[in-house]
Amino acid sequence: MGQNIDDTTITTQVKAKLAADKGSSITRVQVDTNRGVVALTGTVESTADRARAEQITRSVNGVKNVANNLQVQK
Repeated sequence: MGQNIDDTTITTQVKAKLAADKGSSITRVQVDTNRGVVALTGTVESTADRARAEQITRSVNGVKNVANNLQVQK
């Protein structure tokens, strides 16, 4: 069995990776994790940023699924 990573650790790692991503402007994103399922909420500037935020989130160890509820700014 794989290592069980707690939700707080996952949330912290996702937030750090999103903040460190220089190729996008993912700044107003809330991250909540429940049993390895990460919910992303907030606004981003483009559909590319929305997809990038999900890709970054999925790359974090312990993430089982992503609920991408990000809205693209109009």
